[in-house]
Amino acid sequence: MHLESNLNNVWRHRFAVFTAACTLLLICVGGLVTSKGVGMAVPDWPTTYGYNMFFFPISQWWGVGGIHDEHLHRLVASSVGFLVIVLAVWTALKEPRQWVRRVAWVALALVLLQGLLGGLRVILNGSGFLGTTAGVVFGMCHAALAQVFFSVIGAIAFFTSKTWNHLRPGQMLPALANVPGRTAAITLLILGQLLIAATIRHQHAPLAIPDFPLAYGHFYPPTDPDFLMSVNQRRMNVVQDSDVTAFQIHLQMAHRFVAALILGSVLTLGWQLIQGGGLLARFGALWSGLILIQVGLGAATIWTNKSVDIATAHVAVGALSLLTGVLLAAATQRMRGPAPEPGVARSAEGLRVRTAHSLGG
Repeated sequence: MHLESNLNNVWRHRFAVFTAACTLLLICVGGLVTSKGVGMAVPDWPTTYGYNMFFFPISQWWGVGGIHDEHLHRLVASSVGFLVIVLAVWTALKEPRQWVRRVAWVALALVLLQGLLGGLRVILNGSGFLGTTAGVVFGMCHAALAQVFFSVIGAIAFFTSKTWNHLRPGQMLPALANVPGRTAAITLLILGQLLIAATIRHQHAPLAIPDFPLAYGHFYPPTDPDFLMSVNQRRMNVVQDSDVTAFQIHLQMAHRFVAALILGSVLTLGWQLIQGGGLLARFGALWSGLILIQVGLGAATIWTNKSVDIATAHVAVGALSLLTGVLLAAATQRMRGPAPEPGVARSAEGLRVRTAHSLGG
């Protein structure tokens, strides 16, 4: 029975990892759709040009401009939804920890909500909403929720891993006692940054500021009407999404300042973790590397005039950065506090094994 339980955990962990990888692929495909501006290439939902999306003739979409990207996005999203249903049911039946089962149900609720937001983005695209269009608002929500959903799936994969099972209270070095709180704060900051990025992308303002590290040659550019008029006049002969507005400039400058804050915070924390060695050192090095890559991709997005490939990579690395913060926060929270007494630890382990057996492995 114990061997069966171990095998079940291994395969469920592998399935969770596979689901997380597919979710990251979905984020990349969604990023391509937004970068190319083809979110409305298929104007109906849940059908595709009147067809059931799964039976839309391949000859009518494969390689056919924006229809290819948007329809592929829908197919990958449907596949991820199916994987999450399997993962949630499997976890509910075989997972002895109630809180992990709850996380799996949260993942299922999020993927259903994500699909609904994607559909509303299409159906209500032209409707006015909150000073803009419903398509823009639901598109931003859809993009932001994708990042949260990916982190939840990645967390399930972590919670079912051997690494998580080997973590115990009392393993945190005293010098790192403040790490859990700092990690949680930085992770929330990254989430806020991703929300700003989603707003920028769906406001069609990725190039509202065309230079970096300066902004129109300034540390912080002016946003008075005369300056905006001169900027937009210079852009008249360039294919752009829309005129530059003061809001877009402020939004992009906020994105840059928050990026600098995240960079400094992660590198400082990462260096502290590397000094401590072990698992947390690997987390610190990974997180620092991802943030450095993310900053480089952000700059390259501007320097390459919003290259689709680079912009999509920027979205993907942002998702991985958020996930890394979530996993590090969970790991350090588990490791904090005093180590349990040996007798208490043995009793807790025995209870865990008996619970697993009572659930059928």
